[in-house]
Amino acid sequence: MPKTILIGAPIDTGQKRPGCLMGPAAYRVAGIAREVSSEGHGVEDWGDLTLPPLLAVACPNPAVHSLAETVGWTVALMDKVDDALSQGGFPIIMGGDHSLALGSAAAAAAFAHRQGRPLFLLWLDAHSDFHTPMTTTSGNLHGTPLAYIAGREGFDAFPPFPAPVPAHRICMFGIRSVDPAEQAAMLLHDIQVNDMRVIDERGLVAPLREFLDLVRAEGGMLHVSLDVDFLDPSIAPAVGTTVPGGTTFREAHLVMELLHESGLVTSLDLVELNPFLDDRGMTARLMVDLVGSLMGKKVFDRPTRSK
Repeated sequence: MPKTILIGAPIDTGQKRPGCLMGPAAYRVAGIAREVSSEGHGVEDWGDLTLPPLLAVACPNPAVHSLAETVGWTVALMDKVDDALSQGGFPIIMGGDHSLALGSAAAAAAFAHRQGRPLFLLWLDAHSDFHTPMTTTSGNLHGTPLAYIAGREGFDAFPPFPAPVPAHRICMFGIRSVDPAEQAAMLLHDIQVNDMRVIDERGLVAPLREFLDLVRAEGGMLHVSLDVDFLDPSIAPAVGTTVPGGTTFREAHLVMELLHESGLVTSLDLVELNPFLDDRGMTARLMVDLVGSLMGKKVFDRPTRSK
């Protein structure tokens, strides 16, 4: 596996509950670099991104807030994540709220396009994040990145998305909270939605392997966006948008082990960790543990914890 490059994205502007900007520090305290290196991978920490000078941008939807900041973070991430990929690295973007995927996925798409390879996207999240700046009623731009990635209109304030990702290359996994407007738009795009009903009926392995087989068959690169609320709030309370019925500890690790075995993942987002809401760091530690599984750690490698 290529050298891992950690990129901190202390972004809080995509939603209104402060705390996600502390995420990168929490991942470092929880030992993410040590977890990656313990699986035999080289690792570099490129530190935290800073917000560039803000552009004068506007949106006709009065609900939208922090637009200039979110555009600024998007531009900064597009640049830095592209640098990491261009240097042959495996970037892990430590967030920060989910608006960071506007920039990280755009960088992955630009890089894949230059390589002449298709980009695929695995969206591990309770929410579909398929609003546009024009359709959001909350005005929270962390609910828009997947629409940007899929090429929906309404992102005039943002850089044009390089090579929008067609619907068959996008897989939503673990979805359990979708607004009616998002659902209608998703049906128009025919995106693969593996919600918790599908997972309850079919299990995790079959639908995930089907998607990974498609990535492999098309010679694709795979960007994975992992939201804390993919996990059940009982094991991952440190998120401002908890939705009951998420994946269990075992299920989440199984997803990561399957991704490792596929050898297809080329970049990773860790988003929506709000350490202010955590219980003694349990969510940050679990997310780092999941990164370990993605890097090759097996369940039987895990030490027994004292009671």
